[in-house]
Amino acid sequence: MIDLRNRPIAITGASSGIGAASAFACAKRGMPVALMARRADKLETIAKTIADAGGRAIVVPGSVDDPEACERLIDETVSAFGSIYSVFANAGYGVEIPSCDISDADLRDIFEVNFFGSLNVTRPALEHMRRAGEGHLMFCSSCLSKISLSYYGAYSATKACQDHFARSMRLELRTKGIAVSSVHPIGTRTEFFDSAAARGGDLKIADQKPNMFMQSPERVARAVVKRLRKGRGGEIWTSLPVRTALGVSVMFPGITDRTLAFLLTKRERMTDRQRESKGER
Repeated sequence: MIDLRNRPIAITGASSGIGAASAFACAKRGMPVALMARRADKLETIAKTIADAGGRAIVVPGSVDDPEACERLIDETVSAFGSIYSVFANAGYGVEIPSCDISDADLRDIFEVNFFGSLNVTRPALEHMRRAGEGHLMFCSSCLSKISLSYYGAYSATKACQDHFARSMRLELRTKGIAVSSVHPIGTRTEFFDSAAARGGDLKIADQKPNMFMQSPERVARAVVKRLRKGRGGEIWTSLPVRTALGVSVMFPGITDRTLAFLLTKRERMTDRQRESKGER
């Protein structure tokens, strides 16, 4: 097991949810933490909490779709802490909208943040890791990288891209001392689903998720730290039942399509009843 003390990590999307929980978990293990997100006030609050607990943290406001901001994150991490050991490319968002209706602009926007944003932050960090001969790149993908849901095609596509790139990089860097991991959370109790629905319509597919398919951000953060301590790259899953179910769904795509179609019809009928009760139809 690797001693994580004094091994700096840069985390994007660190103002809430999985990013914030991971920042606290890494700091608790003694890792200096560089926090990046657009909401500087929330980052400052998180950094103060870490400092009050005896940890070290810096704030670098910015958006991952800005390559210069991502380079600044890595530069300031090295400047403040002397090196950079890990990057957790966690920033991203979802949109709940029919794949056949999403505009080119919206599609490009979500790829710029979710996928290219990951590359914007990992590429400059990789240069330092290569010189040091060690490091750990982490991409926050999703369980939906393996299968798409209706209305979440764009989001799932970006997560699949992260997943595939993480695996390719893991193989390519296997002899360089640099580990590469992809994180595959299931539903987490964060702002994600409300934000996704707000960007699209009022169907809210995610409302169908039973509690057994929801986890806290802290559960994901613990899995992230556990993988960092192991020092080996790979896929990080936080639910064995979901991982198994997705494997079966890939084996039997016809059954999967029928199941997902049934769930979608159920949700559409429920939404229609809600509209009728409000006098919208």
